[in-house]
Amino acid sequence: MKQTKRQFSAVTLQKVAKILKTIAHPVKLEILEVLEAEEPLDVSTICQRIGASCESSMMSHHLAKMKDNGILVSEKKGKQVFYSIADRYILNIFDCMENCDLI
Repeated sequence: MKQTKRQFSAVTLQKVAKILKTIAHPVKLEILEVLEAEEPLDVSTICQRIGASCESSMMSHHLAKMKDNGILVSEKKGKQVFYSIADRYILNIFDCMENCDLI
């Protein structure tokens, strides 16, 4: 299959690298999977969905990093913060990886 050559600007490549760096962790990818199925969710619910190895403090760190880099958005309701995916097109990364011969 012939691939088309992409030509991204340096600025675009920097933005793509920042996004990939932001989500390049198994827990962060799992957060995206959890939020893909249901959103918005709070920290404790995301932790419950991920499982026993989840610590709320580490989860909060991952969520804050993803929010700071534009992957997630949040809304505070009372004392709880609920997270959602900022742009659901980011989920296409899973389809891309599923079809990649490298994994």
